[in-house]
Amino acid sequence: MTPRATPSNAGEGPGSDGIPWYLGAVLFASTSVVVGVIWDISWHRTIGRDSFWTPAHVAIYAGGLAAGLSCGWLALKTTFGGTGPEVGRSVRIWGLRAPLGAWLGIWGAIAMLTSAPLDDWWHNAYGLDVEILSPPHVVLAMGIDAIQLGALLMALSWQNRASRARRRRLCFAYAYGAGMLLLAMAVLTMERSFPNDWHGAEFHMISAGVYPVVLFAVGRAGRLPWPATWASLIYTAVTLAMMWILPLFPAEPMLAPIMRSVDAMVPPPFPLLLILPAVGIDMLLQRTSGSDRAPPRRSRDWGIAALGSIVFVGVFGVAHWYFGEFMLSEGARNYFFQGDQWGYFSAPGPWQYEFWHGGRFAGGDFSASHFWARAVWALPIGFVSARAGLSMGNWMREVRR
Repeated sequence: MTPRATPSNAGEGPGSDGIPWYLGAVLFASTSVVVGVIWDISWHRTIGRDSFWTPAHVAIYAGGLAAGLSCGWLALKTTFGGTGPEVGRSVRIWGLRAPLGAWLGIWGAIAMLTSAPLDDWWHNAYGLDVEILSPPHVVLAMGIDAIQLGALLMALSWQNRASRARRRRLCFAYAYGAGMLLLAMAVLTMERSFPNDWHGAEFHMISAGVYPVVLFAVGRAGRLPWPATWASLIYTAVTLAMMWILPLFPAEPMLAPIMRSVDAMVPPPFPLLLILPAVGIDMLLQRTSGSDRAPPRRSRDWGIAALGSIVFVGVFGVAHWYFGEFMLSEGARNYFFQGDQWGYFSAPGPWQYEFWHGGRFAGGDFSASHFWARAVWALPIGFVSARAGLSMGNWMREVRR
């Protein structure tokens, strides 16, 4: 299996300047799944677990079905009726042929649909859950991430094959897929990313491990100007839309114990300021790479990763340190910032307005020496993440299948 171009996949047929319907379907699936997950978390924090057939669950599994059906159709069509170029830009698995991204979409759909009965059993057995990463949710998350990555790779292969004159829409499709992947990663780490966590070393170490790999891969492989910035903008826009739309719907808890009054859907926290380090990463890649974003020598990627880790950890850390202080103040307790929004199962207390230096929901005293002794590990973690992202981006630049 190789993603490199071959003579049979170098050309495209009529209409290849647009977005093929199955790529649109996978991008829709990617959006439906991650929006459904954010909606489901809000549902749990507002109403509690009341039925498997909630609108949020329907959105999640509709996305899985859309990805599975569209990618499955593409595999059957390519295998049994594909043209020479279509077969040439496919990957063969178990005698069937499909683009690499379609295989990931199919696998993700199977994992998601498998997790559904397991998730229903888990909730019926244990009732109320406040943990995102329960075993069924881990299976679901693996399926969701596979669909996100599959959508990204499908958009990427089309972007890389398109001529310069036909590339713009496909470049935006790729940036959109990257934004959805960023959003999925942010949802997975949401439990450790509340504004109360932003003065904690754990938050900075987790962020340094999760986000640079995506931002550097997107920045290296994207053909748009400022690809990492575009991806972070899409992540920010979708998160803000969910944060502003959900509280417009009245709702109330239906599952005891009810520790506080809630009369509307609880929104997700304000999005992380990923756009700031993303701008820095794009600028770094522009200055250290060639005109097509490829470095003159791949060995330079070690230095770029080291500098990139400093850029990400420095810009991201300083921004969240000071913005966190604002998010815990009265100035953020309004519709625009949606500060101080908690689920019905969280008893009111002073912990809402404090940084959790002493652990989850515990204020504790801040110790600069203790913080720096742990937070400094964000730099090597960020370096490994950035280097992995550059390697992934170099590979993604060659993807044609």
